[in-house]
Amino acid sequence: MTQHAKVVAITGASSGIGAATARRLAADGHRVLLGARRTGRLQRLAEELTEQGGTVAFRRLDVTDAAGMRAFVDAAGIEFGRLDALVSNAGVMPLSPLEAARTDEWDRMIDVNLRGVLHGIAAALPVLRAQGGGHFVQIASVGAYEVSPTAAVYCATKFAVRALSEGLRQESAGDIRTTLVSPGVTESELADGISDPAAREAMKAYRAVALPASAIADAIAYALAQPPQVDVNEIVVRPSASAQ
Repeated sequence: MTQHAKVVAITGASSGIGAATARRLAADGHRVLLGARRTGRLQRLAEELTEQGGTVAFRRLDVTDAAGMRAFVDAAGIEFGRLDALVSNAGVMPLSPLEAARTDEWDRMIDVNLRGVLHGIAAALPVLRAQGGGHFVQIASVGAYEVSPTAAVYCATKFAVRALSEGLRQESAGDIRTTLVSPGVTESELADGISDPAAREAMKAYRAVALPASAIADAIAYALAQPPQVDVNEIVVRPSASAQ
């Protein structure tokens, strides 16, 4: 374990950025709690990281369930004695034009991408305050800064996460650090949930140039590794070959 090892809980940890972050942080010597709905994947990842010398636990988590999020945060204390950082990574991206009126998909994005982050703040903030400090890392998107056709609702949720992160920073100066990490196009399973044919086809071209998920994990590790007096508030990571 490194000298500055932390206990870090990660939502959406079964694939993509979440799994890559778990690998990077475990390799850095942090103790990691994995959360996602797909427990089979979590178990395999936990076993992989444990075999490599990591200290890892996992728990089923649906971020849209406030009680489940509280239990997830509590599990960090049960497993490791404390919680130092929460990485709110869980997200969905079923893109479609507004005129398609896919309201069930809109609700899902709001529930996971926005309400899930709020549930994380509500559950972890009292714990971190009681400990005298901690760190929130929210995973947004370049969609938190710009809007694209078919992505209006998705971008709205990410704009909101950016606002939440800034509000949390302002209200918590002195003891709680906040970092918003906004990836450009990154290898993940997000696009797999796009049911609209036109949006799915457009995403193929958009994703022709994509970052590995490990690049975002590196950005998260950088923010967490800063000394207590340094608060890295926003990081935008894009493929160098992409204009978006």
